[in-house]
Amino acid sequence: MIDALKNSLKWIPNLFTLGNLWLGFYATLIALQSHSNSEYIKISSILIILAALLDGLDGFIARLLNATSEIGAQLDSLADLTTFGIAPGALFYMIFLQDLYWEWLNIRIPLGMILAGLYPAAVAFRLARFNVSHSDDSFDGLPSPIGGLIVALMPLILYEVQIKVPDFIFIIIYIFSAYLMVSTIKYSKVQVSLFRKFSTIRVIILLSFIFLVLIGIYIKFGLDATATAIFILLLLYIISGIIAFVIHLIQIYRL
Repeated sequence: MIDALKNSLKWIPNLFTLGNLWLGFYATLIALQSHSNSEYIKISSILIILAALLDGLDGFIARLLNATSEIGAQLDSLADLTTFGIAPGALFYMIFLQDLYWEWLNIRIPLGMILAGLYPAAVAFRLARFNVSHSDDSFDGLPSPIGGLIVALMPLILYEVQIKVPDFIFIIIYIFSAYLMVSTIKYSKVQVSLFRKFSTIRVIILLSFIFLVLIGIYIKFGLDATATAIFILLLLYIISGIIAFVIHLIQIYRL
């Protein structure tokens, strides 16, 4: 009975993956129509964040229904390229890079377009490398959903938080995040660690608790505080990989 029910629901993970792709596509269209309109920019950012939620759920549901497949894995990569590569690149270009040019030999080179293209290129390489070879315990390079969320949260912080952050700080974070995705720095698979330490029910309870905490922060303090809290958590995750990499290098040179 349970197996028959699972078989009848095996299409659901792919539907979540397609939802991820659709939201990434819509986020791209809205970002390109924004022309510095902060409301359009925020909508595009929120769509990427919602797509990241669907990206996390499709794998979780696939494991729950025992519905993992090669088609699902390839579809997930294509969706991730759209949502965490193309959409963040377009969004970041419209906010920070569309007026960035470089004059060279009387030629006006669109430096902003070149920099914006780093993200989709980095995500494409990152996903291709993952599809060819990957470890069950860790990621080689920063996971593309984390990179996409870092970019998606920037506008919410920029337009909502009262503290003025210079644009070049965001540009540095953007370029460095693209580099981390194509790097070989190891990042832990949080979801794998959770499922190894806890049962499925406990993982669901833990994730629900985190979700409710974020909802509580949003209700109490607003969108700016929620975006800032998530942004800080993601930065801590990024820094953790860099620290582990530095410690590993120190251990090698000591030997």
